Amino acid sequence: MAEVTAVAPQKKPPLPGLTGIRTFLAIGIMFFHFTPPLPEFVKPVINAGFTYISFFLLISGFVLAYNYAHRADTLKPGKFYAARLSRLYPVYLLSLLISLEMLHAEWKIRPLSEFVRGVVLTPLLLQGWSPTLATFWNTVAWTLATEAMLYLAFPHIIRMKFWPRSTGKLLALFGVFWLWELLLPTIYTVLNPDGLYNIDRYSSGYWLRALKYTPLPFVPIFLAGITLGRLHAMVELSDRVKLGLTLLSGGAALAAFYLLVPRLPYVMLHGGMLTPVFALLVWGLTGDHWVSRILGWGPIAAFGRASLCLYLLHFNTFLFIHDHHLPERLGVAKYDPWISYAFILCFAYAAFKLVEHPAQKYLLSRWVYREPKPPVEVSTPLG
Repeated sequence: MAEVTAVAPQKKPPLPGLTGIRTFLAIGIMFFHFTPPLPEFVKPVINAGFTYISFFLLISGFVLAYNYAHRADTLKPGKFYAARLSRLYPVYLLSLLISLEMLHAEWKIRPLSEFVRGVVLTPLLLQGWSPTLATFWNTVAWTLATEAMLYLAFPHIIRMKFWPRSTGKLLALFGVFWLWELLLPTIYTVLNPDGLYNIDRYSSGYWLRALKYTPLPFVPIFLAGITLGRLHAMVELSDRVKLGLTLLSGGAALAAFYLLVPRLPYVMLHGGMLTPVFALLVWGLTGDHWVSRILGWGPIAAFGRASLCLYLLHFNTFLFIHDHHLPERLGVAKYDPWISYAFILCFAYAAFKLVEHPAQKYLLSRWVYREPKPPVEVSTPLG
């Protein structure tokens, strides 16, 4: 009897448009946190950077559904978790190690019990569940606590039987998830439990932090991304139509940044008011057209692949550079902050090439693709 060799499921074709858009989202978030001197006409795009996190999570749900929905019944949660952890955790650990000075600052300003909880919870990706500790140690890493929770749930979500099998019902479900996403921001706006007024990016309160940083408010947008991925698999659109979607939704996003973001409640915009516009843009960028080809061009795509490193490393690296006055010490202050941005981009790409990618490759070989008996012929990596 002939020996049967199991073959890993083929990975879906890459989506260079979505890889490239991550570059601009990550740079936009860096500019949002540390805004450079820019012409006035550019600033609304940067000032809307607080909406980009939701965009990232929408893309995350979409890409996971794109890669796994067609093989949901055979997806092994253990291997999926190992694949996700192998990508996220090495660079996350690096971000904590290079932020030890920030940990020292946390020691100075926090009560002992709170500091101890932060030290315990942060390496476990659990700090995001506490509104007071969500930005502990690495300020922007609260998103990984959210991602970890969503990844834990994904293998079970994707194989649930409630997913509709018609485009109309999927569109309706997407609408339901969008309204669900807006529910908590609406309740917060009506009740104002923190007693804040003129709420903006600098406002702070326990319940506002819970809304902005804890994982549960972001569940609906992740589910909306999965729904969008299922719609994409079900509805065939030509590349010309996808180009139209890209241009239409891109223009709508810019119009929203210039016209709506300055006028609508910050909490509602942070909570996902622009999700339908971002969803159309995601769908449009899956096409093969000149916009996706530009976004898939070498350097843009390279930094898109390194976007996790750029996101996790930019905040504390920028603070370290300026807390220690490195541009002044090196005699390049007249080129700052641009030289700081350039260094952060190079540092992030180096971290991707030297830490994230090699560590992921090694851990995948140890945890996911260890050759069983009989051997498994592995042609493409999971996830």
